[in-house]
Amino acid sequence: MKKRTGEILRILDEMYQIEWKCYLEYNEPWQLLIATILSAQCTDARVNIVTKDLFVKYPSIEAFARADLHELEEDIRSTGFYHNKAKNIIACCRTLHTEYHDELPRTLEELTGLAGVGRKTANVIRGNIFQEPSIVVDTHVKRISKRLGLTKETDPTKVEFDLMKELPEEKWIVYNLQLITFGRDICTAQRPSCERCRLRDYCVEYREKTSGKRNVSGKKGKK
Repeated sequence: MKKRTGEILRILDEMYQIEWKCYLEYNEPWQLLIATILSAQCTDARVNIVTKDLFVKYPSIEAFARADLHELEEDIRSTGFYHNKAKNIIACCRTLHTEYHDELPRTLEELTGLAGVGRKTANVIRGNIFQEPSIVVDTHVKRISKRLGLTKETDPTKVEFDLMKELPEEKWIVYNLQLITFGRDICTAQRPSCERCRLRDYCVEYREKTSGKRNVSGKKGKK
């Protein structure tokens, strides 16, 4: 691991607790899978509001597998993209019920073989349910990792592989969780709070922004 990367991880550890914290609320492993599918292009807060009643109405994988498509669409409408999400949830749960006997598979290949499950969702399950080292590239991880110069990529899969090479395995899951908090509190997408950021000395974007200001302020006028 590079010294610079180690310093970034040390500061994150000092800023935030190292213990795991999942922002999606669930009681059973399969509920986290459903919640994560719903979280695509939707906030965790909104998903938690929806799943509070959803998991009462559909208390098992089999219940989701037998759900009426149009009724489920209405149940999850407020999460957005509800047509595809409802279709995928039903198809995913049918596979889990018939092929996996209502148990979640563990491997990346098996998980991504389920309807509506990409690498991000699979890694959420692997990390939170099975404690397998995994990197979840959500909007915060992608944005902040690029700002910190840990990747130059924008494609989530390429970002994931860059971070797998850059970070030690034991930090993969913690890094995900820390950057979610950091991205919501300080390093926001539109107006990051650079003045109170302890990582600004490592931020490529901040360096470029302040360098531009120095060049403008230091420019000599014409005689």
